Amino acid sequence: MTAVLNNPEFWVAVGFVAIIAIFVWRGVPRMIGRSLDARAAAIKAELDEARRLRDDAAALLESYKAKASSAEKEAEGIVASARVEAERFASDARIQLRKQLERHTEMARERIAQAEAQALSEMRAVAANAATIAAETLIRARMDEWRASSLVRKSIEELPGKL
Repeated sequence: MTAVLNNPEFWVAVGFVAIIAIFVWRGVPRMIGRSLDARAAAIKAELDEARRLRDDAAALLESYKAKASSAEKEAEGIVASARVEAERFASDARIQLRKQLERHTEMARERIAQAEAQALSEMRAVAANAATIAAETLIRARMDEWRASSLVRKSIEELPGKL
């Protein structure tokens, strides 16, 4: 028995058994169990929260996808509307430009007609003036005093009949 008491392995075994006995007597296995149960419950709660957050994120993602699709369709509608509006505006602009060109053409024609009439009037005035000068020159060249006085007398005699 002395050999057993001198054996260090015996004393290690006795110490181990004593520590285990103290742990069991103090309720350490229950504390460890409660601690592990609490830790498992916390992990389960975290997993449930993560699952809920993942589901919320998936729902939010679907919502954003739907909104993006709706916004894309709305943008396409706006672009189509803008194209129609631009085409209508271009058509209206072409019509307005055509009308404006027609007005300018008509105004130019009127100005040309006025310029022609004025030029014709000026040419007539110049021709009349030239004819007057030519007639005056011819009359001076052919008129002597006897003819001049004869014309004046004749005009005076005709005057009462013309009045």
